[in-house]
Parts: sequence; structure tokens; C-alpha cells
Amino acid sequence: MMRALLLDQIAGPLQVREVPPPEAPEGGVVVQVRATGLCRSDWHAWAGHDDIALPHVPGHELAGVVSAVGDGVERWQVGDRVTVPFVEGCGRCVWCKSGNAQVCPDQEQPGFTHWGSFAEYVALHAADTNLVAIPDAVSFEAAAGLGCRFATAYRALVGRARLQPGEWVTVVGAGGVGLSAVMIAKSLGAQVIAVDRHEGALAKAGQLGADRLMLSEDGCDIPAWVHGLTGGAHVAVDAVGTEQTCADAIHSLRRRGRHAQVGLLPPVAGHPRVPMDRVIAWELDVFGSHGMAAADYPGMLELIASGALTPQALIERVVGLDEAAQLLPAMDRATPAGITIIDPTLTSVS
Repeated sequence: MMRALLLDQIAGPLQVREVPPPEAPEGGVVVQVRATGLCRSDWHAWAGHDDIALPHVPGHELAGVVSAVGDGVERWQVGDRVTVPFVEGCGRCVWCKSGNAQVCPDQEQPGFTHWGSFAEYVALHAADTNLVAIPDAVSFEAAAGLGCRFATAYRALVGRARLQPGEWVTVVGAGGVGLSAVMIAKSLGAQVIAVDRHEGALAKAGQLGADRLMLSEDGCDIPAWVHGLTGGAHVAVDAVGTEQTCADAIHSLRRRGRHAQVGLLPPVAGHPRVPMDRVIAWELDVFGSHGMAAADYPGMLELIASGALTPQALIERVVGLDEAAQLLPAMDRATPAGITIIDPTLTSVS
């Protein structure tokens, strides 16, 4: 048996219980979870914004050690230190074969399409396509935050918006993915504006190198402030995922600017509204960024191993499964200045 955090009812209480551990699927592995991130995307699943089957184990950002290997796996063996993108590509389709498993039409996602990593063990699919080896110089805690927030921010800025040195980038939201974007943008030589409603989050963004900080309060005009400072940002990132934050990010851009939408936009009256009039009139580029395929990890991991990027600096605290059961339902109201990591072996805050 293993300990796992289970959701029995949408938006209901979570309980830590003992359940049978998973078996390695064909082509996949079982990983002993050593660290897993508590992410706002997990809250979206808890709140019913994703189609999940109950009972359910959340958790999609993880790092650990391979404990069992399924039939057909060629590249991995028991004892390997690994992490995984939150999108598990099938490994067979044209998108996976081209290195774009993050948009695989037959993808699996731990914590969404199957039981996730808020447990002592998790099963992962298509291991030869999706697993990523963790360098010895990178801790499990640092690696756990890569699968969603850090890797998504990296791809949004590097692979999608193609941020250049000297450009201005507006990051709306200084949670885990926003702070990751601040750190990555500074490492690329950009000038960064961080926007958030909470002073603690902004303070953390400043520590990570943000050049300008804006406290977003009711009634404040974020785009006007950005335009007054910069003439309009070259790149904008919505790292929250609301109609307002999306609109603020897009309107902060200069003509022919680039917007990366990272925060999930839950449906509002059927579908979220986006200011497409500005997109068309100013010829703005709008990019979606849905994680990052395992094929793109080596360059990012080299920067982390060298010390040029330090995702461990984003870790605010480490908790056990019992405390995570209390924290997850309150994520839409929480004001963390960084990332919370879960260690399934803990029973209290580390």
C-alpha cells in the first residue's frame, strides 16, 4: 500500500489514505515520488474546471526515482533519477516524433487524465518519449518545479515569444510561473516589469531581478503605466489566467508586440473574452504555451546545472501530504511568494 492524497468529490475535502500502488503500464514506468509541486493547475482540477474521474489523485509536477519498468521501455531502468513534463505524449504520432509532444492529440497528463503525483508512487506513460534524466547537480525539489511552471515559462519566452536581450517584458502575476518568467527573462538579458496584487510576491520578483514592480490594485490602469514607462512592452505574459489579466497583458504591448498566454483561462459565460480588436489593429502575435516537451529540456537543464538558472530559489516551503490537503482548496485565495513543494514522506512542514 502507499499513501496518497485523494479527491472524492469535486471541490470537496481531500483525504490522505492508503491505496494500492500503481503498476508500470506497457511502455511506461512507476516513479517513487521524492518531490512534487503544488500548482494552481491542480486547483483548477479540484474546482471542476477539468474533466477528471473520481476518486482522483492530483499532482502533475514531479521528480523521483524509477522503481518499476514496464514492457517495451528501452532507455530507463530502476534507480534512474527522473522528472517528466506534465504532458505525456503518446510517442507514436507525428507531433511526438517531431519533438512536440506537448501538443500530442493522444496525450496523458498525471493528475488529470490519470492519478497523479500527490502520492508515494505514480505511473507514467510512454517513458522513452517523456522521461527526463535529472543531473546530479539538480535536486529533486528543484526538478519538481520544472514540469509545469518553470518549463512552461521557459518555452513561452524562449520557444514561443523568442524574447531578445534588451526587450521589455511585462509579467502579469508573480506566482510560481510568473516568478519563473522573471528569472528566465533576466537570464536572457531582458528588462522585466512584474505586476501582482500582493506585495510579498512583488518583493520576491524584485529579489529575482525584476527591473520595475507594479502593485495591481482595483481601478489601476496597468497598460497605461507600462506604456508610460516603456512605450509599450515588446513581450507580455499572462501568468494568472483571468479575462482581466489577459486583457491587461495584451494592452500593455506596443504595436507588433508578442503575447504569451500561460495562465489557464476558465470559461466565462461560455468562453473567455480576449481583446482581439487590439490584436488585429496592432498586429500583435498571441501565443499559447502548453508546457514543454522532454526533447527541449536539455538546454534548460544545462543552464540550471551551471547555475545560470536557479529554480530552487523559487521554493517557498516544503510540506507533507496532510498539509497539502489543506492548502490545495485555498489556492485561489492564497498569496504565496514562490513555489510550495510536497514531499510525500513528510507529515509536517519542513
